[in-house]
Amino acid sequence: MPESDTGGVRSVQRAVDLLALFDAEHPSRPVRELVDATGLPKTTVVRLVHTLEQCGLLWSRGDGRLVPGTGLLRWAELAGRTWRLPEEALRRLAALSEASGGETASVYVRQQNTRVCVARHEGTLTLRHVVRIGAEMPLWSGAASHVLLSRADRADVAAVASLAPDGDRDARLWEHTRKAAEDGMAVSHGEREPGVSGVAAPVFATSGRLTAAVALGGPTTRFTDEAVAGLTPALLDTARALTALDCIGGTA
Repeated sequence: MPESDTGGVRSVQRAVDLLALFDAEHPSRPVRELVDATGLPKTTVVRLVHTLEQCGLLWSRGDGRLVPGTGLLRWAELAGRTWRLPEEALRRLAALSEASGGETASVYVRQQNTRVCVARHEGTLTLRHVVRIGAEMPLWSGAASHVLLSRADRADVAAVASLAPDGDRDARLWEHTRKAAEDGMAVSHGEREPGVSGVAAPVFATSGRLTAAVALGGPTTRFTDEAVAGLTPALLDTARALTALDCIGGTA
């Protein structure tokens, strides 16, 4: 890649990383926090902020703090329309949750080395799995991750496994993903967080491409072998229904 192209990609990545520092816990930030969080020189951060302001992606509030810009509003609306599942798909998730006895039903897609929740029906039980739509979770753990990696090659799985904090998941993750491919579903217990279990099944596009994983999650005490066997038919039926709807990522 030519040096100028490399510099351009680096600038884009830095700008994206800067925007990613704004979230529900940090809806506004001063430039000082951006400098501290990125480790970049202040002159570089100021230059990036100025460019993002010109593009409408950041906005100076006038009190020394920056907030996401108005230019993001149309993208947010478009993303909402694109990723909101049709009513029939949402009804299927609700029915799956009910069939499982009130566990949380979620749909995840792969985003690079993470999995992102794009839809959910929150469970009705007091002790339940809670995940926000748009939340990113590590791809190296959990039943939904095993499903999303079930068609990945060895090198891809190894790259994901290398991101795990314990650094010793390569062989295990590969084994889990191969089993998910063979079984057409996956089960996990306490991989990402002790006491939390999940079961997931693949969702495909009509072209046959794996697009998502539909999952049930909850306390490990409720996800016994017997319980998982009991809820598996409803899970697989929901996965087939979502595949038939072919609605992941929009239909337009």
